[in-house]
Amino acid sequence: MEVAAATCTLLAAVALPVSSSAAAARSATKQSYSRRKTTAVRAVMARPHQVPPPATATATTYRDNWFDKLAIGYLSRNLQEASGMKNRKDGYEGLIEAALAISALFRVDQQWDTVASALQRAFPSYILTMIKVMMPPSRFSREYFAAFTTVFFPWLVGPCEVRESQVDGREERNVVYIPKCRFLESTNCVGMCTNLCKIPCQRFIQDSLGTAVYMSPNFEDMSCEMIFGQQPPEDDPALKQPCFRTKCIAKQNHQVNCSI
Repeated sequence: MEVAAATCTLLAAVALPVSSSAAAARSATKQSYSRRKTTAVRAVMARPHQVPPPATATATTYRDNWFDKLAIGYLSRNLQEASGMKNRKDGYEGLIEAALAISALFRVDQQWDTVASALQRAFPSYILTMIKVMMPPSRFSREYFAAFTTVFFPWLVGPCEVRESQVDGREERNVVYIPKCRFLESTNCVGMCTNLCKIPCQRFIQDSLGTAVYMSPNFEDMSCEMIFGQQPPEDDPALKQPCFRTKCIAKQNHQVNCSI
């Protein structure tokens, strides 16, 4: 707007006689008013709770290997079977499409149950029972689950690493740090992050593996921490995060109220 106004003023100065001081004054007044009005509109529109996550120059490119493609397809099929909705898309795009359908058509509690059902389908029950019995909550199990996640789940969340935290006054390598979550970057959706990943995964790991975990997403830079051995807080700040609106694919495609 400011560039356009300046251009118009310059053209007017060339086209009109130099002696037209009154017209020039009126033009300057209008330009000043236009600038002031534009600034005011920007101040109203840029409300903090509607500001989307910072856009990166280029989207992250993932080169999935055969194991990644196999795991992505397996989880995608399980989500589709659990929800009863099929799609024909391949790879991670198909996984996102399956998640988007669940987000658009099910209530929040149904979304949790659907993902939990898909995770139960993905892992044989006897393996989950064996892990729960043989690996009760301990430093070893917490560090094992953290290391396991970084090795076998980058296809889902992106590259990640193990970090340390204090547990009962001791240093433990029980934290998985994800610099930029692949799922969150692909959806730009707070609701899909919390309802289709964070909450059902926390519950699945607690109930099926017997280990508490707190997933703490950072919606500003799209990073996330998985802290094994820590219970999620009752007043979880992630559940208060509003929708990104201008970038959320669930909002754009289906106009759903995707945030809790």
